[in-house]
Amino acid sequence: MDRQHRVMGALVGSAVGDALGAPFEFGPPGAFGARFPTAARGSATEMCGGGSLGWEPGEFTDDTQMALLLAQSLVDDGGLDEADVFARFQRWAQAGPPDIGVQTSAVLGSGLPWETAAAEHVRAGNRAAGNGSLMRTTPAAVFFARAGQQATMDAARRISALTHGDPAAGEGCALFHEALRVLLEGGDADEAVAAALPHVAEQHRQKWAQVCDPGWRPEDATEGSGAVWPTLGSALWALRSSTTFEEALRLVVDLGGDTDTLACVTGALAGARAGITGIPIRWTSAVHGRIPGFGDRTWELRDLQLLAAQLDGERHLRLHEPPTTRGLPAAEVAPGVWAADLDGARRSDRDFAVVSLCRTGGRFGHDVQRFAYLTDDDSNTELVTVLDDVLGDIAALRAEGRRVLVHCHAGASRTGLVLRAWLVREEGLSAREATDRVAAVWPHLSTWNTAFTAALEELVQREG
Repeated sequence: MDRQHRVMGALVGSAVGDALGAPFEFGPPGAFGARFPTAARGSATEMCGGGSLGWEPGEFTDDTQMALLLAQSLVDDGGLDEADVFARFQRWAQAGPPDIGVQTSAVLGSGLPWETAAAEHVRAGNRAAGNGSLMRTTPAAVFFARAGQQATMDAARRISALTHGDPAAGEGCALFHEALRVLLEGGDADEAVAAALPHVAEQHRQKWAQVCDPGWRPEDATEGSGAVWPTLGSALWALRSSTTFEEALRLVVDLGGDTDTLACVTGALAGARAGITGIPIRWTSAVHGRIPGFGDRTWELRDLQLLAAQLDGERHLRLHEPPTTRGLPAAEVAPGVWAADLDGARRSDRDFAVVSLCRTGGRFGHDVQRFAYLTDDDSNTELVTVLDDVLGDIAALRAEGRRVLVHCHAGASRTGLVLRAWLVREEGLSAREATDRVAAVWPHLSTWNTAFTAALEELVQREG
């Protein structure tokens, strides 16, 4: 898998987990599974919003808000400037975010300088091993990953210490950084943690070895879910107990308790393992949020994807603004399934559920819009995974009676792939039959991409 897919998977997966778990925060175990016993692929998904703080569907919490502040500081400064990170955190806290940890609030509001605020909090006898520094550290784990084990673990400790003076929290962040670093390289999280444990401060090593042991389970926790130990322990448990991003997140949100942070940390690790294409598009398409104290900007999927690439070293990148297309009007290719190009989809009837297969420059005005990560070249290493996800959502939306509009930039290659795959799955056509059927109705179809053709043939074999 391409490294950039894993990097995007980590950052987006963290925010997705945060938003997915937010409505269930402080709730009982099993609440998520009771409400969503099966995948909710239609217009109403598991990104349900609500909860004690009335979150919007797909809205992320303080976990991601702080992570984005850390990420922006790292990108803007080209490295770690603790004073700058602390100042951004303070500005955010002063704006009154609806959700802020007790410990984080006390440290940021103490009036003390960044070098001493967290340490003084501990010296005053306050508990300081919460998961508030772990929840926000994914951007730093991505940023320092290429620098190797020692650099990334040291950075984790320094960033954690800005608000969490108990070194146990910093050691947990260091282990998380190392697990993510190895996952981004396609390695195994448990092996990474085992190799990193000898580098954990001796007074904390035994406790972390117990929590990170492959035999540990959430019911073995001796602290509440808001503490750093069970948070990382539960994330690693969910990772090793699952094979997909969706399965890992379902497991951890169903633990109850501090569900937004549990899912945020798990989402980063599971996202790095699965890559951006392994995260359900019904979840990535909904994720969004604002950062109190930093204007009215709404962060969406495309912003997170860009930031992930910048954190991984592509600092010159800027948001993509697609050029104008021909504006091909929507045409029905199969019952209830329509095609268009980018501007044709943007201008289409608002009752369409839109499936976007390209960079759009932002959301349209449609109530339902899904964004699939699909490039028109040979770099799609998980094509069948993407197709399964897209086709599953189209089927669910059609079952609701919705008209579904599929588009890419020119409405040619990627659009044609999905339309042909839909006919293969729904009507049992061969690849050639599906191609002829689409071409007869949608003359803009392009079949130049041999990787797409191979994926279609693989789909035919599986369906047969």
